[in-house]
Amino acid sequence: MREIVLDTETTGLDPSTGHKVVEIGCVELINHMPTDNNYHQYINPERDMPEEAFAVHGLSEEFLSDHPVFAEIAQSFIDYIGDAPLIIHNASFDMGFLNAELTALHYEPLKKERAVDTVPMARRKFPGARVNLDALCQRFEIDNTNRTLHGALLDARLLSDVYLELIGGRQPGLELKKEEKAAGATEQERAYREPRPHAASPEELATHQEFLKQVKEPLWDK
Repeated sequence: MREIVLDTETTGLDPSTGHKVVEIGCVELINHMPTDNNYHQYINPERDMPEEAFAVHGLSEEFLSDHPVFAEIAQSFIDYIGDAPLIIHNASFDMGFLNAELTALHYEPLKKERAVDTVPMARRKFPGARVNLDALCQRFEIDNTNRTLHGALLDARLLSDVYLELIGGRQPGLELKKEEKAAGATEQERAYREPRPHAASPEELATHQEFLKQVKEPLWDK
């Protein structure tokens, strides 16, 4: 089973007001196990970078101007994610921005049904608790000390660990090892043994009857 843990960074909060995607980070999971087949792309938004957004992710207009625009990476992004479920923290935000970019280029939007949102998952598991990524990393003892700024690939990696904890713990490897052991096992031949007789011998039956005669007022006679 293939899943894609996805995160984006943007110039603001609302694509309908002209804000754009500036970074996409994806981590591939196969059978809940991370692979090295990740996707990471900076994107030139062809607009200024508001100070509020820069304070979050540290991506400047000057830095992004040397990277491709969304139209140049759209197809490679679509090819990478394929039809896999998308694991996203606050999915409506990232899906809204990605679909705004895709539909502007006349691509089919991503269906909301394929998104697995880890925010409601965390709220169901920990009612009333904080469920932002930092809080969940702290709860699950996931090292996020490198997260001084938001970064799409870094956050996707952290979210992949959080997601695996939310669905029951990072233990799929244990099952994998069991399967590998079973696959490598060899069947050993067993020596043939004659069936054991289970009926009592006449001598044993006679001895039993003599023993019963010694029982006073047996229940089976009442």
